[in-house]
Amino acid sequence: MSKKVLVIGGAGYIGSVLVSILLKEGMEVTVLDNFLFDQTILMDSCLSGRFHVIRGDCRDADVVKKAAEGQEFIIPLAAIVGAPLCTADETAAKSVNLGAIETLLKLRAPEQKIIFACTNSGYGIGAPDAMCTEDSPLTPISLYGKTKVEAENLVLKSGNSLSFRFATVFGASPRMRLDLLVNDFVYRAIYDSALVIFQGNFRRNYIHVRDAAGAVLHAIDNFEKMKGLPYNCGLSSANLTKLELCAKIKEHFPKFVYMEAPIGEDPDKRDYVVSNERLEKTGWMPKVTLDAGIEELKKAYTIVGRNDYSRI
Repeated sequence: MSKKVLVIGGAGYIGSVLVSILLKEGMEVTVLDNFLFDQTILMDSCLSGRFHVIRGDCRDADVVKKAAEGQEFIIPLAAIVGAPLCTADETAAKSVNLGAIETLLKLRAPEQKIIFACTNSGYGIGAPDAMCTEDSPLTPISLYGKTKVEAENLVLKSGNSLSFRFATVFGASPRMRLDLLVNDFVYRAIYDSALVIFQGNFRRNYIHVRDAAGAVLHAIDNFEKMKGLPYNCGLSSANLTKLELCAKIKEHFPKFVYMEAPIGEDPDKRDYVVSNERLEKTGWMPKVTLDAGIEELKKAYTIVGRNDYSRI
């Protein structure tokens, strides 16, 4: 019998990639999404008899109860993502990122398995000479990070669960986003050929969207040995400063010019390097390099053009 999986937020940036992968693996997939951006990116799944879709709000207990009934795995991906959008609507950020998780945990049956999508932005400002592991202090500095860290704590305490602290995701997705750092910088390299950055030595880790989705599949297949823990999920070869990221992009776009602003600051103060060793020891390894992702984005932006896929 195929595994039954509920993906909450399945029409989003990671979710739209994940749904396709799960269906190809023979699973029965239900998506709960409010289709906030009027996206139609799941149309190619509708022919499958193993695909089901519910249009609704992840904060609505009746909707969530109906969607969760009979599911073996629940993947909560729905979120108000990123510091700017959370700051723009704090009420939505708290009710979706945290309140909806509280509702889900009240409704979910004890035997149902939860794979939670968190963020490594919870590390805030890491120690300058040390990698952040899953045992490092969580000191989120944005409302987004704070709500996700609190929700992760609740999920792990509830049992029969695990979480992924995803690095900054990049790459092409049916539900494209331009506000993510790699995606944004590549877009600017193509259409502006120039970029001014703030705090160029601030460090981040990155992960391709297909590898993020692949990590969820890996967790479904290896849940019993992985459950109970958080896992950093990133590309270990891509712990880079913003300036190093720009230099990598310039290898693909020689005319790209970038400089660090002598004054001003980035409102996003995150600065850390991350160890992904715990997840790698379970047998998962990323497949898409940063170079491959940049080349992918070059083709994707030929399709997208100058359309605005940003959150704000």
